[in-house]
Amino acid sequence: MATPAELLSDDRAAARKPAATAGRAVLAAGLLLAATIGLALIGFIAFVGSVPPPVSTAPARGDGIVALTGGAERLSDALRLLASGRGRRLLISGVHPETTDRELARAQPDYAAFARCCVDLGRRALNTAGNAVETRRWAERHGFHSLIVVTSGYHMPRTLMELAREMPNVELIPYAVVTDRLREEPWWRDWATAKLLAGEYVKYVAALVRVRLAPRLAKSEATAEGRGAASEGRS
Repeated sequence: MATPAELLSDDRAAARKPAATAGRAVLAAGLLLAATIGLALIGFIAFVGSVPPPVSTAPARGDGIVALTGGAERLSDALRLLASGRGRRLLISGVHPETTDRELARAQPDYAAFARCCVDLGRRALNTAGNAVETRRWAERHGFHSLIVVTSGYHMPRTLMELAREMPNVELIPYAVVTDRLREEPWWRDWATAKLLAGEYVKYVAALVRVRLAPRLAKSEATAEGRGAASEGRS
């Protein structure tokens, strides 16, 4: 028969087991959180390193030029490239549905003649993935096999990824424009710039997951459909 001291010792041991289990769970959760934060920071630093600097020299010639809306610098630089003969036509993707060719010519009077003859306005795209679809259809319509891509440097990695997904056989020539936020101070010294880059990094990761995952899902669905058809054929 157990003594009172032995019974008390057993009770203490039983009480320590849940506490030890909870402690290990908290430690594991803390390590997982730290690892996640560490990977996110490493990924963010790598993303910032992949952002191309503003281009100061003229890019190689392309069949066409595509500019994604989102900043006045993108439009003026794209029109300048068109005027210098770097591409035969310019697509401005993501234009507001009510914007007209005349408004574009008035906004860029120095390039009004080119705006009237050689610029196409894409009004259907609502995001970068939509820009890529709109650009693919435009490039196919004109038979273009190389495109100069005009957008902000921080937006370029995601843009190139989306465009390459839609047009794997089209040469993409990046042309990063100079933006006021990234012109002077290093990004880590300016909260607004750091916030802008962090937000774009989140969008880039989300697009990367979607771009990598979509082909696998399509392949899995095709495999499942094939198996279902084969099963029906045997029945």
